[in-house]
Amino acid sequence: MRHSITVGISFGMTSGIITTMGLMVGLSSGTNSRIAVIGGILTIAIADAFSDALGIHISEESENVHTSKEIWVSTAFTFFAKFFFASTFIFPILFLKLGIAIIVNIIWGFLVLGIASFVMAKSQDENPFKVVSEHLLVAIIVIVLSHYVGNLISRYFT
Repeated sequence: MRHSITVGISFGMTSGIITTMGLMVGLSSGTNSRIAVIGGILTIAIADAFSDALGIHISEESENVHTSKEIWVSTAFTFFAKFFFASTFIFPILFLKLGIAIIVNIIWGFLVLGIASFVMAKSQDENPFKVVSEHLLVAIIVIVLSHYVGNLISRYFT
């Protein structure tokens, strides 16, 4: 059962953080609209959480080694972790200027992702610097690409 919980939380949290940061940065760059960013975050928190939960469900089923209960535990924990972590990005958007909120959210996302990566690396006797660096590099790539895609959409479609 511990495997199922770990899979759900680690996947949901990571996906919730990276997907939401990318979407938030891209929408902000493309629209500079608080309402668009809030709508995007809520969409990630609900629709993408269900999508990822189903993806984990099918992935765990396809391994043909887990019980039905273990699969449903992974599914539920994926949904709730993604929903929770994606939702945390709404609060700075509601209470701060959009540009400041984006920066605060990026720091928040890096902090949570970095701590989770560090804990995981230590528990698996891996080099924490290497693991944290890899995971934060992926997040940076997502943010940078999303920013430029948002700028291109703004330039050519508005």
